[in-house]
Amino acid sequence: MKSHREGRARDFRARGWWSAETIDRLVKERVSADPEGLALVDPPNTTALVGRDPVRWTWNRLDERVDVLAAFLLARGVRAGDVVAVQLPNCSALVQAFLAIVRIGAVVTPFPVSYREHEMGPMCRRTGAVAVVTASRYGEHELAGAALGLSGASAPSVRFVVARGDDEPAGALAWPEDPLSTAERTTLDAYLSELDTDVNDCVTICWTSGTEAEPKAVPRCHGDWLATAGGCAQAAGMTRADVLLSPFPMTNMAGIGGMFLPWLLTGAVFVPHHPFDLPVFLGQLAAERVTYTLAPPALLTMLLHNEKILSGVDISALRKIGSGSAPLSPWLVRTWAERYGIDIINFFGSNEGTALLSGPADIPDPDQRASYFPNYASAVTWSTPVAGWTSVRLHDPVTGEHVTEPGRPGELHIAGPTVFAGYLTSMGEPLDTSSFDEDGHFRTGDVFEIAGERGEFLKYVDRMKDLVIRGGMNISPAEVEGLLAGHPDVADVGVVGVVDEVMGERVCAVVVPGARKPSLDELVAYLREKKVAAFKLPERLEYADALPRNPVGKILKRQLRESLE
Repeated sequence: MKSHREGRARDFRARGWWSAETIDRLVKERVSADPEGLALVDPPNTTALVGRDPVRWTWNRLDERVDVLAAFLLARGVRAGDVVAVQLPNCSALVQAFLAIVRIGAVVTPFPVSYREHEMGPMCRRTGAVAVVTASRYGEHELAGAALGLSGASAPSVRFVVARGDDEPAGALAWPEDPLSTAERTTLDAYLSELDTDVNDCVTICWTSGTEAEPKAVPRCHGDWLATAGGCAQAAGMTRADVLLSPFPMTNMAGIGGMFLPWLLTGAVFVPHHPFDLPVFLGQLAAERVTYTLAPPALLTMLLHNEKILSGVDISALRKIGSGSAPLSPWLVRTWAERYGIDIINFFGSNEGTALLSGPADIPDPDQRASYFPNYASAVTWSTPVAGWTSVRLHDPVTGEHVTEPGRPGELHIAGPTVFAGYLTSMGEPLDTSSFDEDGHFRTGDVFEIAGERGEFLKYVDRMKDLVIRGGMNISPAEVEGLLAGHPDVADVGVVGVVDEVMGERVCAVVVPGARKPSLDELVAYLREKKVAAFKLPERLEYADALPRNPVGKILKRQLRESLE
């Protein structure tokens, strides 16, 4: 499946914004350049996560393991263009699965480990996923068992489930461990010799939640992924000598574009981590001599307020930290630099391909870097290559008028080689491009202002949509509202995010009770019965006689949030 119109893809290649590289070619280049060099180091809690001991793989060993799983999938009928769902925590198994699926030309659709049947069924059905690659268990959750339950009416396209672990349930296929046989090697090599992979081929289908009840499917190709990754690697000054600790799930822009693919571009060492565990995270920082990592603002703030946590941890190798998903405070960026000599890079990105990068090379002042992003439309020359590739505009959210003066809020519209081509409605159907304006710019739904003496900056103002962002995970209030509306004691309900120092936001349900007042525990139990992911569950409950609504009946979310302050 091609992502972009051929004319656009050809233009990106002609301009040098896309190279001829694909993800698998990058792997082969790394193997060729340094076959016995260290490539990947599992988190020390891998056994607890997926039931297998942690590994340290060279590039050569990684390549071998990728071939084993690629041949296994090929033998079971997976072919180029097929979609394979992956649900694994950040570890060597996830890296192996991702690269094996890509190697045979198939498409990865990654799911967070917190997703359950409620979320996964519609996603597998919409993409036509032919298989699920997962773990036997994740903590107390039986991931493979849940995946087996997707077949039939929920996701009839799913033909088999592969489980990583030592206790896969009946019906699931055991993860392949043995080296390739001569016959398997011959078959795989013959298939790969005929496979013609293009940079415009779709390689992932990620998911993003808006105010709609169902998440949107975001297809991305090799070209727009690697353009994004190149910008992220440049902003962090990554080289082959770096050690990258990746604590964001490999399901979205931060985990894939911000860490996983920059690792392949540079040939650094990849140290996966997720779900987040602070002691394990700090242990990896010290033990692996990590030079670069990502962290949400809430974690960075907490660590600054609790100096004792870092007092016994050797972070002397750490030189930069990427952050985003919520606004940064100038105090945070400045204090990390003053106290530890560590520069914070401010990222603003999305699965659709928004890529605003504030690094110390372009914005050396910490206070400015916390508050502003480069305005790629200004006359200033920025060091990041993304600036020269990307067209950004602000448009008045009401009138649609092009905003060019400082201080006036406008919705960010963006176009360029990092931006996806449109949302997937179903496989084989044309992409939904209704979120693009008449000039081909993606309407992000995010509001910015032009700032700076020369209009050289963009300042983030607010989200036009009503997403709740809890610990970097997007939650659709409409989805939770729709589920809670079915509770017998809920007459009306509005869901909003409330500020939280640790998670950024937490989910709050404001309920107009029916015959009786339901408790928070009762509502959570009701949602758990619906197999809803844990991160979406309300953590605060308030009661109201009525919800504020506009004349056409929509809940006034801003007013609702203000009433909770």
